[in-house]
Amino acid sequence: MELDDMTDSTLIRWIDGQAPAEISGGTTWGMPFPRGTVPGAEALAVADSSGTPVSSQAWPLATWPDGSLKWAGIALPATDTPSASYHLTADGGTVFTAGHPSPGGGSVTVTESADALTVDTGVLQMVIQRSGSTLFSSLSRDGREVARDARLVSLLQDSVSEGAGRVDRNAFTGGVNAVVLEQSGPVRAVVRLEGHHRPDVPESGKRDWLPFVVRFYFHANSRSVRMVHSFIWDGDADRDFLAGLGVRFTVPLEADLHNRHIRIAGADGGFLTEAVRGLTGLRRDPGEEVRDAQIAGRPTPPADSWNPEVSNRLHLIPTWGDYTLSQLSADGFELRKRTAAGHGWVGISGGTRAGGFCSLSDTRGGLGVGIKDFWQSHPGQLDIRSAGTDEASLTAWLYSPEAQPMDLRFYHDGLGQDTFEEQLEGLEITYEDYEPGFGNPTGIARTHELTLFAYEATPTTESLAADAASAAAPALLQATPEYMHAAGVFGDWDPVDRSTPARARLEDRLDFLFDFYAGQVEQRRWYGFWNYGDVMHTYDFDRHVWRYDVGGYAWDNSELSPDLWLWYSYLRSGRADIFRSAEAMTRHTGEVDVYHLGPWKGLGSRHNVQHWGCSAKQLRISTPAYRRFYYYLTADERTGDLLTELVDSDQNFLGLDPVRKVRPDAATYRPNREALGVGLGTDWGSLAATWLTDWERTGNPRSRDRLLGTMADIGALKYGFLTGEALYHLDKGRFDTGREMISVSHLSAVFGLVEICSELVDLVDDPEFERAWLQYCRLFLATKEEQVDAVGQPLEGIYLTQAHSRLTAYAAAKLNDPHLAARAWHSFAEGGEHLNHESAFTLRRIAPPHVLLPVDEAPTVSTNDTAQFGLAVIQNLALVGQYLD
Repeated sequence: MELDDMTDSTLIRWIDGQAPAEISGGTTWGMPFPRGTVPGAEALAVADSSGTPVSSQAWPLATWPDGSLKWAGIALPATDTPSASYHLTADGGTVFTAGHPSPGGGSVTVTESADALTVDTGVLQMVIQRSGSTLFSSLSRDGREVARDARLVSLLQDSVSEGAGRVDRNAFTGGVNAVVLEQSGPVRAVVRLEGHHRPDVPESGKRDWLPFVVRFYFHANSRSVRMVHSFIWDGDADRDFLAGLGVRFTVPLEADLHNRHIRIAGADGGFLTEAVRGLTGLRRDPGEEVRDAQIAGRPTPPADSWNPEVSNRLHLIPTWGDYTLSQLSADGFELRKRTAAGHGWVGISGGTRAGGFCSLSDTRGGLGVGIKDFWQSHPGQLDIRSAGTDEASLTAWLYSPEAQPMDLRFYHDGLGQDTFEEQLEGLEITYEDYEPGFGNPTGIARTHELTLFAYEATPTTESLAADAASAAAPALLQATPEYMHAAGVFGDWDPVDRSTPARARLEDRLDFLFDFYAGQVEQRRWYGFWNYGDVMHTYDFDRHVWRYDVGGYAWDNSELSPDLWLWYSYLRSGRADIFRSAEAMTRHTGEVDVYHLGPWKGLGSRHNVQHWGCSAKQLRISTPAYRRFYYYLTADERTGDLLTELVDSDQNFLGLDPVRKVRPDAATYRPNREALGVGLGTDWGSLAATWLTDWERTGNPRSRDRLLGTMADIGALKYGFLTGEALYHLDKGRFDTGREMISVSHLSAVFGLVEICSELVDLVDDPEFERAWLQYCRLFLATKEEQVDAVGQPLEGIYLTQAHSRLTAYAAAKLNDPHLAARAWHSFAEGGEHLNHESAFTLRRIAPPHVLLPVDEAPTVSTNDTAQFGLAVIQNLALVGQYLD
């Protein structure tokens, strides 16, 4: 069975529109399949646009309930001639069987011993020790070592200086405790390392800290290795100040000093191209051939062929052994060099946004390192040291030691909010849900992606520029929106359609809002180590700034699902810029806004001035509903880790009641394993997303049974979802179905519940659950009379009318009811006048002296409104679009 007509060249295409000139490290992506069409990943095969077989490797990411393949990860080898597009077949071998390279395609092999793993792509070889202080002990190109002893390094301060006083720093090195071979080829291999940072001076009394996970990705024929580094911050914010975090490599050098080359990417594709001993600009000319060779990175002619006025005085030319590029903000980097430690630095140049790439090499080879999102995740730094010796070092700093130490202390003293009553009063004025001790960052995480290049000689500057660009924005294959929609994944959405004036008008507004937020990221400089990927919650029109310092109005932390808005916008359009915005948000919100260890592990923090500052630690922020898109579309193992962390997240209700401050029955409610209060909106929606994702990924019967069981229980409740909260038996994974009450919240359906329920109704045959969900969708925006007629009383707490119009649209589509469809569009327009009004889609320019810099400002701006407007448009168009005109 073929998945697509082989004459159609758009089934799998490069996300940026054109094929890259080269794929130095191979490529991996995720692919969906309609239910019942593909028995398993072993049936998949890949061909290029001409129908020629291409080596590939495929593995399951998710299955449908009938056992057929729903999502697969697919990997292709490195190549210097990538196809413009690719096709997939699933007939068990019309092209070739997946997992076996095609003739001449090459393979990646892994050799294991008691002490180490050796991975060979056919071009480069890496030796990874099973324990110790190195991430790898050797990296070679065609058998010639280009780097060795890669290490994680960090610096810790016990305090921060408020004046000019000196603060001592303690050095740490990452110690590897475990090495796991997650994939072993033949096209793709993945090695996972785990460990902690250990003090370089054990007698210092410092403890091990900063648990980390590093993965190395290898593809057949690759000359580069992808490295994904994640760490968890487990310090004490009041006394632990991270002053540097990086990866250090030893680079062996053998050539003459004038044949050792430093290449550092500046801004806009520019490069610093220098040698350790420079032969250009001298008072005496060594000869054009010599100068040209050095600048190009080629071996210079023998010194005895040079102008002797130069060759006889080489010892008088300084050796520049140390180089540094520091990017301490999104708007500026500095380059400098010195001859050696103990001597002064000489400024080279500066600029705005560096490419995050450098290489150190000689005529026999060398190492290049690129950091993805380098300036966006400032402060970063690149160091080359001792390049005039036989063992130089290259350090890629993920947090620059020249920046201010990382200060994660809570930003105020509590303001006397010691009781729930006082804290609720604070919520009324700053929208901040404060509670003593809850503004704690211990357990948050951060992920960085690097690419390591093994060179057989100093590459041309053009080649290095291409490598720098590929490390900053890796090439990615993706299925088209039309194909993904036909595969039936992710619920209610349609590809972009401008076929009528009304549709085109809504599509224009969707584009405007994305472009506005993308522009705000740049104008407002929403960048930085802990911030990149998030957006602000609400705008302050008096100061012409976002409310960055006002409690819960500052960082958004997934409030009302901007993650979903971006991912559905990408699915519909296939736009690379939307994908990368969604990717950055997923990386941030899944890592920084969620706890990965400690008592709140698996919970996320509500919006706040600091990402971890709010006392509302809830599943609605950590929900897999926001992460599963990226996992399935890219097969990213780190995101898979985050999904796995949440599998037992129902345990959190035993330790922390999410509604403890406003619970009506607070006087009598006591959490216990047999009767936990679980909301049927944000709480159950998050649990359902967790269980569904785990069931699809692993077949875990615990997740399956809890999902299906609680679905049946909701269907058995007298008022279904309108009940608001049910009592959950933790050990059985079931709800008590005897509760008879009605409690509706405007937040229940705006954190992924709509999208997950839509998928569940199509996925699982449970008529009573479907009836309960349809009842909720039909009645939420119904008239008071209709609500009383259906359940005996009107529903209270009905807000966010525009957002909930998609519930009415869902009921209209399922019941084929044109009156409900008309109500959905009417509610959409009525509930979002500020976003439907034309002026809301026109920017005005605010210039000094009112603000620091000229900025664009929309008349009404809230991430909540934007995200829910976007989701309402997308889902209404898919469900009742035929009624729009």
